[in-house]
Amino acid sequence: MTLCREEAAAPPPRARDHYYWLALKSVPLVGNVTFCRLLHHFGSPEQVFKASPEELATVQGLSAVAAGQIHSHDYRKFADRESEALRRSDIRIVEFLSEEYPKILLEIPDYPPFLYVRGSLRSAECSIAVVGSRRASSSGLSTTERLARDLALRGITVISGMARGIDTAAHRGALKGGGRTIGVLGSGIDLIYPPENLKLFDQVAGQGALISEFPLGTAPLAENFPRRNRIISGLSRGVLVIEAVEKSGSLITARCALEQGREVFAVPGNINYPGSRGPNRLIKEGAALTESVEDIIANLPHRTPPLSLQEEPLPSFSLTPQEASVYTLLAESPLHADEITVKCGLTAGEVSAMLLRLELKGAVTRLPGNYFMIS
Repeated sequence: MTLCREEAAAPPPRARDHYYWLALKSVPLVGNVTFCRLLHHFGSPEQVFKASPEELATVQGLSAVAAGQIHSHDYRKFADRESEALRRSDIRIVEFLSEEYPKILLEIPDYPPFLYVRGSLRSAECSIAVVGSRRASSSGLSTTERLARDLALRGITVISGMARGIDTAAHRGALKGGGRTIGVLGSGIDLIYPPENLKLFDQVAGQGALISEFPLGTAPLAENFPRRNRIISGLSRGVLVIEAVEKSGSLITARCALEQGREVFAVPGNINYPGSRGPNRLIKEGAALTESVEDIIANLPHRTPPLSLQEEPLPSFSLTPQEASVYTLLAESPLHADEITVKCGLTAGEVSAMLLRLELKGAVTRLPGNYFMIS
């Protein structure tokens, strides 16, 4: 069914501000990277749907088939249903231009254009992911709780996946330490999985956040979890693996961490226990052997915020689509202003003004020689 442009410009009265964000994400062949390219080009998801075929054809990397889907896809049923469900819940949308969106996530290649959130997010905080086996030993569970508690006591946010075993122990340890913890779900944020963690879900949302990139009602299917894992590592300065068999989801998270330039930590285990094979192999391959939280702190990158509870709030800032494009370029490596101009396809004056705004927001830092890096 082809929507006329008038229909595309008139969401139902009850629709929320993110109606067209939801609509664009539902279009087949519009993934995270394409979504952000479209937003950079047109300025808003609503303008994408108003664009002519000729205008869509000018977007770098957008195939003719994907452009056709934008014009033919009937997004209204999904966007109506999702907007209404959000209106009736305590779940909200946080898009990547928001000051609340974790800026560290913009450093990964396919960051979600928006997250479903229950709880509170922070633009910048020192976070460590803790992952491991769903069938953990009692020793593994107690070690996880201790390390997560100690991280929380030092003001470090604990990231995990809300699954049984090590994930659950990590969240509980952080809560016992009185710190923040974030649960990244491989399902819709409105589904409690596993069901026995109902109370834990409420506690995590109250003392941190639950987040997901999947639409409401999405079942916890096996194929969702590898995608979820890149967000767990992407939110973190490092990933700690405690008990994991070889070829497990925890090792996928560790690989994501390496690809994203994060640190990898591993707790060694008994060589006769299958759950030790994953961490022991990571240590052989160069992961930091971890016995205490001090082993983690000693290996964190220099850009990490101070490892104590902040007396002053950490900086937060919102971004325009064009500023977000510059920020994501600088997240990969420092660049000269001229390089930014070439890569963004903007004029030198536009880039200069944009870099000044980003400096004033505390988002980027000017280096000698007119180079820039993220703050």
